[in-house]
Amino acid sequence: MDRVTPVVAVLVAHGQPSDAAGAGKELAALAAKVAVHLPGWQVRSATLAEPGALAEAVTGAAGVVYPVFMAGGWFTRVHLSARLAAAGGAAWRVLEPMGCDPAIHALAVEQVRAALAEAGPGEADPEEAEVVLAAHGSSRSPAPSDIARHLAARMAAEFGDAQVRAAFIDQDPRLADLPPLGSRAVCLPFFAAAGGHVTEDVPLALATAGFKGRLLPALGLDPRLPAIIAAAIAAGLPVCAEACRYSTPQG
Repeated sequence: MDRVTPVVAVLVAHGQPSDAAGAGKELAALAAKVAVHLPGWQVRSATLAEPGALAEAVTGAAGVVYPVFMAGGWFTRVHLSARLAAAGGAAWRVLEPMGCDPAIHALAVEQVRAALAEAGPGEADPEEAEVVLAAHGSSRSPAPSDIARHLAARMAAEFGDAQVRAAFIDQDPRLADLPPLGSRAVCLPFFAAAGGHVTEDVPLALATAGFKGRLLPALGLDPRLPAIIAAAIAAGLPVCAEACRYSTPQG
């Protein structure tokens, strides 16, 4: 039997309990940009921090949920499905999270490559660069660090002998404990939005480490992101073994 293509997609993110409305508006703006690339679809949004937002978003015929999450761990495998069921959306199909998409990884590589090139003649050779992938990490699950290390390894392979490392806010190795890095270092925050982790925690940790390089905008702020998300929604890949390559099942 041919699969019926859903015509409704909901972007779901953590949100920020301290600014639920602001994070919700930011996600809604992203959903509007994604919708431009999905003619014939409704693209909605909801953060888990906004009371009632998920239930409102999944009202009506079932469609697909696109997790604007950076890892394929407990939140996307267990918690999100439970929240959907509680919100009346048990029939909705959860797609692979954003951070596990190889196209997102390619975007991260291009962002760093462009930043290195902007250094100008004699400064753009990535084999002499130092690159930091700043991620959240977790003291409870290996999934967030697994995906960040996977991407850091891909960057190292792309950039030859460049020193590429993943460092974290919430686990070792921590951003605040980075060794001294020169002015040619580049740090890319592996985050979906410009929340408090990106605007406060990452800069503070880098300052503590004496980081003198360039801090890039969060990966999720790249203007090419909406088209990548739209392509993933159209492909309709569910959370499955592909996402699990980057994380260790819990429980």
